[in-house]
Parts: sequence; C-alpha cells; structure tokens
Amino acid sequence: MSYLTIHYCISFVLGLCMGSFLNVCIYRLPKEDLTVNRPNRSFCPHCGVQLHFWENIPLLSYMFLLGKCRSCKSTISFRYPLVELISAFFALAVTLKFGFTITALIYYVLIASLIVITFIDLDYQIIPNIISLPGIPLGFLASFYLSQITVKESFLGILFGGGIFFLVAYAFVKIRGIDGMGMGDIKLLAMLGGFLGIKGVLFIIFVSSVIGTISGILIMIQSRSFTLQQKIPFGPFLSIAAMLYIFWGEFLVYKYLLWLRGM
Repeated sequence: MSYLTIHYCISFVLGLCMGSFLNVCIYRLPKEDLTVNRPNRSFCPHCGVQLHFWENIPLLSYMFLLGKCRSCKSTISFRYPLVELISAFFALAVTLKFGFTITALIYYVLIASLIVITFIDLDYQIIPNIISLPGIPLGFLASFYLSQITVKESFLGILFGGGIFFLVAYAFVKIRGIDGMGMGDIKLLAMLGGFLGIKGVLFIIFVSSVIGTISGILIMIQSRSFTLQQKIPFGPFLSIAAMLYIFWGEFLVYKYLLWLRGM
C-alpha cells in the first residue's frame, strides 16, 4: 500500500470521527441548556440514556444497532451517519486536492463549519455566532499561510462580505420594512471572505443566488405557495457555493468568462 493510499485512508477515517463530533455540534449548539462538552457523553435524544463507547463508533454503530436506540428502540435519524459520511468525503476530497498538508486541514475545518451551519440553519433558520464570529479573524489569520489568497484579498473579502452587505440589508429594511438578508448570513459571508478572499465572496454571492432562486421556485411549486414572503434559509446555499469555490472556483469562473466571450 502506497503512502498516498495510506494518507487517503487516514483522511477518510478521521473525517468519519470528526463527523461524529459535527453531529454533536448540530444537535447541541442551538439548545441553550446544552454545550458541546457538557454533558461529556452522548445520549439518546428520545430517552436520555447515555451511550456506551461502542454505540458511538462512526457509521458502524448505526449499522450494528440497525438504526435504533438500544434502550428505547426509537429510530435514530439517518442524518447521523449521513453527516459522518459527508464529513469523511470532504476530508478525503481536500486531501486529494491539496495533499496531506496544513492547507487541506484549513479548508477541511472551514468545510466542517459549513456542514454544521447548513444543518442548523435548515432546522432553526439561524447561523450560530459561535461559529461565524470567531471564523472571521481565523479566516484572516489563515490568509497569512494560504497561497490561494493574499492578506489583502482576505481583508477585502471580510469588508465586502460583511460591511457592504450589512449596509445593503440595512437599506432594504428601511425601504421595504422587512429583512431581506439575515445578520447571520452577513456574518457568514464575512467569515467566507476571510478564508476565500473577495473573489471568493463574489463567486459565492452569484452562485448561491442562482441556487437559491432555483430552489425557491421549486419549493413554491411543490408547496403551491406562490408568495415572496416565504422564508427560506440562505445559509445552505452560501455553504454549497463556498464548497464549489474551494474545489472548482477558478475553473468555473474561467469557463463562465469563456462562455460570455462566445455570446
């Protein structure tokens, strides 16, 4: 077995383990009576029984338990192994693209944060400040190491993603009297600007708007509720666009510019 194969296997397994922690974050961060480290052992959300270590093995425990709690036999949400698999997939993906490097680790940490944000926003329509606010200075600090962006691009990304869109959202509230973009989305954009720079922010805004518009239309058609007042969490669209930029941003921008020239 080659060193590369070993690195890929290690990345996948570590991604599975990290996925188990992400599940804890997704469940606990929105709840005021829980913290990530208290209680220190996982428990069944239905009966409250603490889980043994063998019930916390990523992916395998779900299969061994046949998707049911050992104590109360309640169904365990398929989201748990799904998040673990998503986490493992992205851990492997960043290793394939950036190698077994600090750069890969930085981008994986960003993606892991976006996974947590996506599922929390889908459930509660909130983006936790505990992720986005520390993520802004961390993204700026990461720019000193990452070769993909400069410190200046990171700073402009934070300024544009956070500051400019705060003014836009404020103006929208003043003119229309309703929120057009939540503050959570603005703080998330500032965080993404820190990690991905101003070009990343521009890409994310454009792509997330396209994905969000298409998704909104499909949701309205399915629900037969054709109203502009319907609230749709935008954090998942920003997260998807950010992940696309990490892996294929430069390529997609290049292809888009070629397409524009050919029109």
